Amino acid sequence: MVMFKKIKSFEVVFNDPEKVYGSGEKVAGRVIVEVCEVTRVKAVRILACGVAKVLWMQGSQQCKQTLDYLRYEDTLLLEEQPTAGENEMVIMRPGNKYEYKFGFELPHGPLGTSFKGKYGCVDYWVKAFLDRPSQPTQEAKKNFEVMDLVDVNTPDLMAPVSAKKEKKVSCMFIPDGRVSVSARIDRKGFCEGDDISIHADFENTCSRIVVPKAAIVARHTYLANGQTKVFTQKLSSVRGNHIISGTCASWRGKSLRVQKIRPSILGCNILKVEYSLLIYVSVPGSKKVILDLPLVIGSRSGLSSRTSSMASRTSSEMSWIDLNIPDTPEAPPCYMDIIPEDHRLESPTTPLLDDVDDSQDSPIFMYAPEFQFMPPPTYTEVDPCVLNNNNVQ
Repeated sequence: MVMFKKIKSFEVVFNDPEKVYGSGEKVAGRVIVEVCEVTRVKAVRILACGVAKVLWMQGSQQCKQTLDYLRYEDTLLLEEQPTAGENEMVIMRPGNKYEYKFGFELPHGPLGTSFKGKYGCVDYWVKAFLDRPSQPTQEAKKNFEVMDLVDVNTPDLMAPVSAKKEKKVSCMFIPDGRVSVSARIDRKGFCEGDDISIHADFENTCSRIVVPKAAIVARHTYLANGQTKVFTQKLSSVRGNHIISGTCASWRGKSLRVQKIRPSILGCNILKVEYSLLIYVSVPGSKKVILDLPLVIGSRSGLSSRTSSMASRTSSEMSWIDLNIPDTPEAPPCYMDIIPEDHRLESPTTPLLDDVDDSQDSPIFMYAPEFQFMPPPTYTEVDPCVLNNNNVQ
């Protein structure tokens, strides 16, 4: 009877456990082994894999497909590897910790971002194997994260997106007016934490009260064996006020924030993750009027550069505030210097908002071009109230 020797510890540890890797970057770590008794080890091997997989049942048929992004194998050695005999085996003893270092580079070019969905996933992992004579192979596995760069600063993703749609509404086959929607967003590419500014116009000429809404929707598409499976999920939404019959409504910069979501996966042949902004109107007793504006969600690296660029643009657009407010305000002119002796009280006394004096600091202020105040009374050291009291006595 063969007695199996127990291993106290056998694990894979990455040098930077929290790191999210990108194309061409190096993944490095250690395989750590501790034993409970003297153990002879033939080899310590690793296998690094990155694979996209989809799987679902369609009736009695199993739809399954895989796509490899990474495969790396290596046999590891200790820095000062003790050996015994001709078999080049490592003798491990209790109380010692044995560390086998490994490192490999991810392939250059597009990689699938780590993802786990309802019918498929994209996984990356390192699996270690401990080979011992007359003993079962011990295994340890550790996953790591990969994120493919999706740059939202490209001209295509920075361009505005717009659409319009109209639906005729009927009641018992009798025409009952129409509902129309037109909408626009300033760009197509966004990152986590961004606010989508929505500009939309709604018109309701039917007899029902309708409600405008907007939502960010994720669409996961799985492809295998010539079949397609689509899973749709609403992530966040916002709604407007009710629109009664015969009226219109508008959104001017209505905000909807991009929550914490994975970047778009567009380059994989068997699995796609796409996003859309749906702007729609719920019509009682009828189908919704829906506008589908495509979105591309970028990675964190794209977020930093895009945020910097947007901050720079916002700063330049708002620079008029700093230019129009002097650092050190000048002293006001003397009252007597600006009031001439001929005071015309017949001028209108209502300030005007339309006449703007460009010579002033403030861009918008009230200005009365004809009205002038009376000059102050002549200065004197004698108090007129005291003088009048003396005269009365």
